[in-house]
Amino acid sequence: MPRRLVTGFIAAGVVAVALTGCVPNKAGAGAGAVNVAITDDTCAVAEKTTATGAVSFSITNKGSDTNEFEIYASDKLRIVGEKENITPGQTVTYVAQLEPGSYYTACKFQQVGGPVGLAAFQVTGAATELTSDAKKLSDVAVTNYISYIKSQVGELVPAVAAFSAAYAAGDDEKARSLFASTRAFYERIEPTAEAFGDLDPKLDYREVDAVAEGLDWTGFHRIEKDLWPPAPGALNSDGTSAFLDWAPSTPAQRQSFAAGLVGDTAKLQELVSAKDFTVSLADISNGSIGLLDEVASGKISGEEDWWSGTDLTDFAANVQGADVAYGNVRDIALTKGEKGKKLTASIDAEFSALNGLLAQYGSIDAGFTDYGQVTDAQKKALSDQVNALSEPLSQLTALVLGA
Repeated sequence: MPRRLVTGFIAAGVVAVALTGCVPNKAGAGAGAVNVAITDDTCAVAEKTTATGAVSFSITNKGSDTNEFEIYASDKLRIVGEKENITPGQTVTYVAQLEPGSYYTACKFQQVGGPVGLAAFQVTGAATELTSDAKKLSDVAVTNYISYIKSQVGELVPAVAAFSAAYAAGDDEKARSLFASTRAFYERIEPTAEAFGDLDPKLDYREVDAVAEGLDWTGFHRIEKDLWPPAPGALNSDGTSAFLDWAPSTPAQRQSFAAGLVGDTAKLQELVSAKDFTVSLADISNGSIGLLDEVASGKISGEEDWWSGTDLTDFAANVQGADVAYGNVRDIALTKGEKGKKLTASIDAEFSALNGLLAQYGSIDAGFTDYGQVTDAQKKALSDQVNALSEPLSQLTALVLGA
């Protein structure tokens, strides 16, 4: 939902994967490499448990096209390591430095779409001492967050294709069922799109924003209004008539809006996949704060998904994205002494409380309560918890950057 551009995300490339390089080729405490066999629709990791340390994976692509191997944190969202561009017939070695905990492994056929063969992977043993090497921690945070952005956009592309196809074909029931879940991939990394000039306005502007800035109204919310057409006498979020300069789209217009959404999403993927795309440590930390701002400025009020009532899905996706961004710089914060320990403990607790509150209304996978059914008192409780999280989170960037 933009109405402000986050200028820190700059079109600039994926840095070398920080979890690979000159590391002994061993899995954990001296064991051999963990074998991974990839096909177009499977991702078979030979071991389900390994020891803490530099874990070596020997990955063979037995499929028909390029693939990638990914390691996710326990939330199945934050990427802690990946090996891209594994071509058919190729065997590569990839080394990840893994601390004790629960992870998930998966592959991604053609490097787009959802994870294939998602499977639990456990790392056991004693945690290594947290390094105070700021450069190393910064490189890891940037590398992993770029991987996360690319992963979310990679899942957004086919989701938008399916959603747009249903809308263009007039299958409104199917399109409505896909609307909220498709947008979740976008909402998790929204500050990235906001950095690319007019791309976010094309994809995600609401009608009132487009009108206010004199822009052609396209994207998700233009389609949303067709899928949930207003009743006679209905008003826009700014109090104007819902039918002011608007009418249901013709079949030809639907084709045009659908093609535009697909094309703009493809452009987003092109930009985040460019060799010179990167983010800074401040971008990651500020992105977490920015996503909470998105919740406070549009989701709480119900203005974001005015016609569909799917605001809680956007809300939850923003929170997930904020949590992932925070998770990527959390280790850096922990090297800042007692202040870092106290701040991370506070942020952890407030994220947990907010996620618990959201869970009372559903989930992204199962669906959420229509926002029109949420009472003012319940909205206030959600708003209060967002504010409770925003307070310590607002201190994160200064701490991480040492300001």
